[in-house]
Amino acid sequence: MEALSSMWLFFQDQILGMKWLNDFIGNGLSLLGLDLNGRLGGSVQFFLYDVIKITILLCLLIFFISYIQSYFPPERSKRILGRFHGIRANMVSVLLGTVTPFCSCSSIPLFIGFTSAGLPLGVTFSFLISSPMVDLGSLVLLMSIFGARVALAYVMVGLIIAVIGGTLIEKSHMERYVEDFVKNASSVDITSPTLNKKDRVQYAKEQVAGTFKKVFAYILIGVGIGAMIHNWIPETWIESILGSNNPFGVILATLVGIPMYADIFGTIPVAEALLAKGAELGTILSFMMAVTTLSLPSLIMLKKAVKPKLLTLFIAICTFGIIIVGYLFNFFSTLFM
Repeated sequence: MEALSSMWLFFQDQILGMKWLNDFIGNGLSLLGLDLNGRLGGSVQFFLYDVIKITILLCLLIFFISYIQSYFPPERSKRILGRFHGIRANMVSVLLGTVTPFCSCSSIPLFIGFTSAGLPLGVTFSFLISSPMVDLGSLVLLMSIFGARVALAYVMVGLIIAVIGGTLIEKSHMERYVEDFVKNASSVDITSPTLNKKDRVQYAKEQVAGTFKKVFAYILIGVGIGAMIHNWIPETWIESILGSNNPFGVILATLVGIPMYADIFGTIPVAEALLAKGAELGTILSFMMAVTTLSLPSLIMLKKAVKPKLLTLFIAICTFGIIIVGYLFNFFSTLFM
């Protein structure tokens, strides 16, 4: 048992966490004369380490996930979802959401396609919630920084929010609040070419290149913000705003996260820096969920597909669920850290 524990720690620290890379960069910067204990040296080390680590994991994860995704084109996903009914359909929908695009804006076209194809509205909203909030990439990246328990808990509560959110929308009978062009849009049933292994590898490579170009700027911004928080903002400031002494920290983090636009790869370095400065775990996870699920650009896109009453209900359900999750994680944080 002790041997297995040691192997897991090595895997988490050296493979996922790439601590060897942090040491390598630190040694190189020291040879260049930078003081790693100073603000500038510490910021440079944090920035280089996180950018390189996240980029490596990003490319590997996108390739792996895209290869899996090649087996689930929109029309096949629709057929799979059409076989299930009730809450089981919502559960299958959120699982399909874990192998789909990495941000909410990328998920909305699929949401429109599924809705126009006649799938239940609650099922399509479960997909829309889970797709940006939870994916295989978020699981691995969270494990590399926060550990397996936090990562698994984050994924589980994300899936639960997606199932409950879609179910509540389904029970509210909001179909009349979907815009007519979505209801009358052409079906997503199109003929997909049969892909062999070589085709799937090529598709995965293309997805790596395309997604990397799309998200790398957000990684740089996120890591830059994280480096600033980690080395330039006093710990007492973070603790006073997002620590246990502020009972409204979760609500504040959620509201601050909504206007932002980033994916899980851009928010993780910010979360890492906030945790190191004393912010509570649940508060940080609420911030991450709000950024990935309720970003302002995605809400603007969604507004074109649904009417204000349905959009308001979607925002309210997600916001309330994210806030509740944040407080629960804060209360039970000792079980995860």
